[in-house]
Amino acid sequence: MPTEQALPGEPTGVLWLPDEPPRAAVLVVAGSSGRVDSHRARVFAERGALAASIRWFGGPGQPPGICEVPLETFTAALDLLCRYDPPKLGMVGVSKGAEAALLTGIRDDRLDLVGAFAPTSVVWANVGPGRDGVTKPYRSCWTWRGEPLPFVPYDDGPDPEPPVACRPLYERSLAAFPAEAKAAAIPVERIRGEVVLVAGGDDEMWQSTEFARELAARRRAAGRRITVVDSDTAGHRAYLPGEPEPAPSQQFRYGGDAAADAELGARALPHLLAALGLS
Repeated sequence: MPTEQALPGEPTGVLWLPDEPPRAAVLVVAGSSGRVDSHRARVFAERGALAASIRWFGGPGQPPGICEVPLETFTAALDLLCRYDPPKLGMVGVSKGAEAALLTGIRDDRLDLVGAFAPTSVVWANVGPGRDGVTKPYRSCWTWRGEPLPFVPYDDGPDPEPPVACRPLYERSLAAFPAEAKAAAIPVERIRGEVVLVAGGDDEMWQSTEFARELAARRRAAGRRITVVDSDTAGHRAYLPGEPEPAPSQQFRYGGDAAADAELGARALPHLLAALGLS
């Protein structure tokens, strides 16, 4: 059985050590909760990977919201995994973590796998405040080498009553800011490693299947391989075999249901493992 230990220093995180010499290493990144996703990291460790997950905002020395988060947060975590000299290196994120994984993969050629659950095809404006405690005017979610990435702002409307389906906001914002959307497109064709996208057609948080199709078309047009695993009935929170079922939310409508989300995760896992040499 794999063993869990705390990552040394900052950021806060966990490191799962497999019970054999690791055949790969993977960084697992949660979505807008920013939480340490120990459960998903363990899934990979049980299959022979050294697996880490970090808190990437809201921790000591970090922005309190997803606002101008340095992508170096993730490359530094990959540096730590590379100390173990793994044969393969991957990064797997969900939702905002998927956005981070795609953007990191563009900038870090060490990655053999970028796995993106419920991805976006563009960079978005901040969700929550930056280090200055301010949420508006909108800024980019991400920086690289101190420079903010181009982003799509939000076309704000009245706050709906919870539980909230955020998808209409994202659809409305893309329609309202087409020039910004073009500038903020994620150039997935520049990722060296394998790209696996996992998307549910009943996603009520944002239009992840449409985003996945856009990313796939962009990469295939450049002659690069990409795998899309999708489902008409799954929502925003596909989960892998061995992970607990996500808890119901009183705040958001995620779409899908437990059975559809589990089925999508079960179909996605072999593609992720194959890219890491763990199948």
